[in-house]
Amino acid sequence: MTTSIRDLDIDFQLSMFAALMERVPGLVAIREMTGGRLKYINATGIRMLGINDFPSLELLLEQNQLGNGKTITGNAFPPEDPVLHEIQWKNLQGETFTGLYEEMIMQHQGQPYCFFRITDSQSDRRYKLQLSKELQRFGALFNYASIGIIVTNQDGRIMLINDFALQQFDYRREELTGKPIEQLIPQRLQQKHIDHREKYNAAPQSRPMGIGLDLFAVRRDGSEFPVEISLSQYSNEEGHFVIAYISNITARKKAEEKIERLNNELEGMVEERTLQLRKALADLEASKEELTQALSREKELGDLKSRFVSMASHEFRTPLSTILSSAFLVKHYATDSEQPVRDKHLQRIVNSVSFLTDTLNDFLSVGKIEEGKLQPRYTNFDIEDYFNTIIQEMQGLIKENQIIRYQHTGATEAWLDPSLLRHISMNLLGNAIKFSHPGGTIEMFTAVEDKQFILTIKDNGIGMSQEDQQHLYERFYRGTNVSNIQGTGLGLHIVQKYSELLNGAISCASELGVGTIFTITFPADPLNVRSP
Repeated sequence: MTTSIRDLDIDFQLSMFAALMERVPGLVAIREMTGGRLKYINATGIRMLGINDFPSLELLLEQNQLGNGKTITGNAFPPEDPVLHEIQWKNLQGETFTGLYEEMIMQHQGQPYCFFRITDSQSDRRYKLQLSKELQRFGALFNYASIGIIVTNQDGRIMLINDFALQQFDYRREELTGKPIEQLIPQRLQQKHIDHREKYNAAPQSRPMGIGLDLFAVRRDGSEFPVEISLSQYSNEEGHFVIAYISNITARKKAEEKIERLNNELEGMVEERTLQLRKALADLEASKEELTQALSREKELGDLKSRFVSMASHEFRTPLSTILSSAFLVKHYATDSEQPVRDKHLQRIVNSVSFLTDTLNDFLSVGKIEEGKLQPRYTNFDIEDYFNTIIQEMQGLIKENQIIRYQHTGATEAWLDPSLLRHISMNLLGNAIKFSHPGGTIEMFTAVEDKQFILTIKDNGIGMSQEDQQHLYERFYRGTNVSNIQGTGLGLHIVQKYSELLNGAISCASELGVGTIFTITFPADPLNVRSP
């Protein structure tokens, strides 16, 4: 009599299955088809699902629809060949797994049970195959890369080195594997590199090495060459590793040095050309300035001539007419009794000739000033004798009852150009006489004090407005209140220019209807006289 395994007690069957299934790879389990109760699961399955509590395992199996018999078509037993298909499931930690799933139905005492198991999947095999191919690609990339690649462990010892790096350093692989990376670094830099390596291992990151520094490596024969290095890192169960990508930049350095040398030469040429250009521009500017000044002087001389012609046609007409008429009248007063009348007309002739002479002298003086032909000639002279002589010469120009008072204080001698000082003094005295009323007093003061010679001429004449004083020393300028008085408008311009030639400073104080005061200060000490 034979007994079927189906007739055995379920506990006995399970014990027999347990003995057999504990050695089966992967998950093996049995569930009731009706209630979903888990009857058996092997230790490998518990490890795969991540829990050994049966109620939790039942819930997890239900969530992943494992062992529910849905892949079986029909309830016939014995079943046909089990159906294998690939599934994914999640354990209680949320991790996703992939495997080959198969199940079959078994019955005991009329109760259906589902036997199922999960083994290694085809996708895992494809992944392993793909991984193998990727490793082959990595090997090709690592060994045939046109850049040096070195992998070191946390102690700085070389674990991997590719063929290109071996060629760079002229070593065989067995000569470097397991050796400190410092073997490839110049001796003078090895200790610094150890410090940098330890700092990098403390906070590893992918970055260029030695930013802003010139890096060097050393070959087997001790020769050095410049390099550029980038670092990256990775970790696995064996520890932490650093990957160094090394480029020999000797050719680039030579090119950079050549470019730098050419740049320096170019900068030198540019600097030299710039200096030449600046000099040419300076010469051109100087020539332009000289030309501008020459044109300006030419224009001023042209204006001067034009103004002279215009003024001469106007100013010379009156004195020439006076001379002509007086000369004509003198012939008609031939008797002795008519001598006073003759003297009057002769004096008019003298005055008119003096005016014409002064006008011509003014134009000659302005011309010499503009042409730069005047140079001071200093000499020592007695001040009071000098100015008393000038006052005597001016007596022929004073109006009726006018008086010139003169006073001097201080040292009796001065060091100046007597000729230029004479023009200054006679111009100022002439203006004081011309613009003062008959019977007025003109005061002249000279003084030597604090190594300075001071000349002051004061009148109580018609004075000048503030507006006229702003144009006081301009050529041909005449005040608005002197239109009926003869003059060229050059006198004060000449006074200012002559004063400047003698290093003097001129000032004026005037008020309409009150009078005018001119003060000129000169250095009286020969040591204070600047060379013209």
